[in-house]
Amino acid sequence: MNLNVIIEIITALFLLLGTSLALLSAIGILRLPDIYTRSHAGTKSATLGVLCTLMGTFIFFAGTEQFISIRLLLGILFVFLTAPVAGHLLCRAAYHSDVAMSNRSVLNELKNVIHVKKEK
Repeated sequence: MNLNVIIEIITALFLLLGTSLALLSAIGILRLPDIYTRSHAGTKSATLGVLCTLMGTFIFFAGTEQFISIRLLLGILFVFLTAPVAGHLLCRAAYHSDVAMSNRSVLNELKNVIHVKKEK
């Protein structure tokens, strides 16, 4: 086995993992009951799926073409920083707007903290 074959196998594994996580994220968004749990599926697994896909692409071009793409690195950094923060802020805005949680939710840790502050 030469180096190009090993790089292609690693790239294929990253791409397969990324697409699997993106599919899992889509299923989670469709199946989960409320915005809070859907946001978790949409931000965590989708972010990891995109990161694996971009990392596989980066490894392929760096290993086979000896081309280091700054755009791919910036894309990885941008997705890694913005997607979880956006999901957190959407859930926070939904909570402040009194969007109801699913009846299957068992724990509301913000109830005592946020509603106490609203009353003051």
